[in-house]
Amino acid sequence: MTLVIFTSFCGYILAPYSVHPFLAFSGILSIALSAGASGCLNQWYEAKTDAMMIRTKNRPLPSNRISKEEALNFGIVLSVLSLILMQLSFGLFSCLFLAFTIFYYAYFYTVILKPNTDQSIVIGGAAGAFPPMIGYTLAAPIDLFAISLFLIIFLWTPAHFWALSFNIKDDYKAANIPVLLNTKGSLYTVKAIYFYALLTTLTSFFPLILRGASTLSWGSVGMLNVIWMYFATALLVSIKKKHAMSLFFYSIFYLFALFLIFILSL
Repeated sequence: MTLVIFTSFCGYILAPYSVHPFLAFSGILSIALSAGASGCLNQWYEAKTDAMMIRTKNRPLPSNRISKEEALNFGIVLSVLSLILMQLSFGLFSCLFLAFTIFYYAYFYTVILKPNTDQSIVIGGAAGAFPPMIGYTLAAPIDLFAISLFLIIFLWTPAHFWALSFNIKDDYKAANIPVLLNTKGSLYTVKAIYFYALLTTLTSFFPLILRGASTLSWGSVGMLNVIWMYFATALLVSIKKKHAMSLFFYSIFYLFALFLIFILSL
């Protein structure tokens, strides 16, 4: 949720134009509401599997703090509110883009991909990569720069999640949800992590190329990536849970720091 709000805000700030602050706030609020709606609908659908996993068994539905009907109704209300607010503030295109993102995560990822393929995080990761593009469209049409922001998060997501999967693989096995670590093994997984980490590194420089960044910006992004690839390499060389979790925790800092550099320098 925090990542969605932050990256959508960054997307708006990085757009070449701006709108009235009140409109900008309305747009970011719409995106935040849609993220809450998507998460709510996801947990409504996954209530049974959440109850099987240690990591999620204390969520509101598995712990019986709210009913499934309440969760569904709340998710629908949040969805409708987010779309109405976006429509009133920015018109049909932004509204449809937001509606597509909700549908993509709440149905395509949650219902179709996640229970059926270990590549769900790759394909479904697009849902988490749309927010900066939506934020960008609040003030400008989609262009190569907006697409570069999307690609960074899209390629970062598999490495981020598969690193975390070393800590939650038993949960996913108990819930019969296919995750790469369980279906293909640890060696295949760490190679996939390294591959996506490398692609993320290469893509992270695209915004700098497109906007003509300063030497300091290049150096800052370069340093972030040196550390990022260090953790990915450490996991590849020595497949241990502690290396995977080090990469996971750094991946969160990495993405926030990367987008912060963008908004401060581009």
